[in-house]
Amino acid sequence: MTMIPMLSFLQPSRLWLLLIVVGVGVLYLVLAARLRSGGRRSRTRLDLVIPRDSPIKRHVSVAASLLAMTSLVVAYAQPTALVPVPRERATVVVTIDVSRSMRAQDVAPSRIEAAQEAAKEFVDLLPATFNVSLVTFSGTAAIMSAPTLDRGAVKRAIDSLELAPATAIGEGIFTSLDSLLLAPPDPDNPDEPAPGAIIVLSDGYTNIGRDSATAAQAAKEQGVPVYTIAYGTPGGYVYEEGVRVPVPVNHAELARVAQISGGKKYAAETVSDLRGIYETLARSVGYDEMEVEVTDRFALYALLLSVLAGSGVISLAARWP
Repeated sequence: MTMIPMLSFLQPSRLWLLLIVVGVGVLYLVLAARLRSGGRRSRTRLDLVIPRDSPIKRHVSVAASLLAMTSLVVAYAQPTALVPVPRERATVVVTIDVSRSMRAQDVAPSRIEAAQEAAKEFVDLLPATFNVSLVTFSGTAAIMSAPTLDRGAVKRAIDSLELAPATAIGEGIFTSLDSLLLAPPDPDNPDEPAPGAIIVLSDGYTNIGRDSATAAQAAKEQGVPVYTIAYGTPGGYVYEEGVRVPVPVNHAELARVAQISGGKKYAAETVSDLRGIYETLARSVGYDEMEVEVTDRFALYALLLSVLAGSGVISLAARWP
């Protein structure tokens, strides 16, 4: 939700009416002070029949009334706020490292299993009008699912991932760019390519294939940002032929890829981290922030506060014991 300090107004000159609210509040404080300074009146038989007003009810009722008036004034000034609006069309390529280092269990139950589950959740977070593609890379890269609106097909492809030797981040990015070319055209604008983005999840270092920085530059030239997720912990390891092999994450390479391409680099050491990053990326890639009028929001606030204030007044008027 957009917070009040981020509001702007179509009619800001109307906010001077807030002075009336302030004046009413000051008047109430003055009257309340006089009532207290008047001293305690002696208890009469009438008090036994009609109890005195509850100060708490009175204060809450007045506070709710003042807040309701404030909300009405804000609504009258026609407030606007930035709200997330789903983009109409785009293609997102989910690019996952399937090198053998993804067997490491520093992220439970393993890096690859956690990555699969989080990637499937991410696919479901994207707007329904977005095409999604899946690319994997190890020593080579492959398009596992061409851009499609069929979320089930992409998730089945994610479930079918198999690990292989070596890590070719650059090849993964180049293949992701190729995948974007397969996105179906917009029926209304067939000659206008949809915007695209690549999300690379990797835990390793490039040790084969074309340079990842070169691939990032190619992505930049095509206007495709590459968002990278450095995945795993510094203490991650796997066993190769009975030998323990450390598999730390290369943050520097993934940060360079994101910077060159115009994307952003993230780091995830737990499943919770990864899910949070994917949620952030879904909002960033899938939604635009647009300024819209939110007068109805403050009118609703005023109505609810008026109901609260009215309930307090009715309670005081009834003089319930």
